[in-house]
Amino acid sequence: MKLYARQQGEGEHLISVHGLFGSQENLGAINRQLAEKFRVHGLDVRNHGRSPHDDAMDYAVMAADIIEYLDDQQIEKAHLLGHSMGGKVVMEAALAYPERVEKLVVMDIAPVHYKVRRHDDVFAGLFAVDLGNMQKRADADHALRQHVDELAVRSFLLKNLYRNDEGSYSWRMNLDAIHHHYLNILAGHSVDGSFDGDVLFLKGGNSDYILSEHREEVLKHFPKATLREIADTGHWLHAEKPELVARTLMRFLEV
Repeated sequence: MKLYARQQGEGEHLISVHGLFGSQENLGAINRQLAEKFRVHGLDVRNHGRSPHDDAMDYAVMAADIIEYLDDQQIEKAHLLGHSMGGKVVMEAALAYPERVEKLVVMDIAPVHYKVRRHDDVFAGLFAVDLGNMQKRADADHALRQHVDELAVRSFLLKNLYRNDEGSYSWRMNLDAIHHHYLNILAGHSVDGSFDGDVLFLKGGNSDYILSEHREEVLKHFPKATLREIADTGHWLHAEKPELVARTLMRFLEV
């Protein structure tokens, strides 16, 4: 699949991959700072942002999309960075195609199968939005608010909303496919191997996505992994403390 990408900066290639319901714009602040030293490729994964929609969606095909992008850009090896679902995508790519990866950065996610469904309220809110009868964006926020209390989360989700060529509202994301394959998104990697390169796991200090019981699984597949914690941040650590996160990433990638 030919993924949409925004490129900026010069230097070694760095592929940046967003999380569930997002797009490359969600890592925009980090990407801009990293572009001072690297050629940053901010990708929209399949069924998200401006990339194509497809019925297939699991980590094997999403990792293959990354490799296809590298091939199209004639990039032999690159640093990979991913947040949340994007972190699982880049881990899958490093395990399946280790020869194509320099260093790996995984932000606030572990290589495990998450059993807790964290997004059922989000799906309920998104499916409650009546796109065909919307007159203004506030109508979508009103529908979402019945299921999603946090304004910041609703604002993030509504970045997917746009007016199509006919003037009506649509989602950029493929909501049906994402919902249908949600269990695939909760799943762990499909490759039972290891990546022997340098890996940084970056954890939000207040987040419960990376836990001490994940340590054995992390080191099994990423034996050179190190963990850094960004204090007083949650799952969206890159949005809460972008300067600190960017400095931490730069120190790791430039060594």
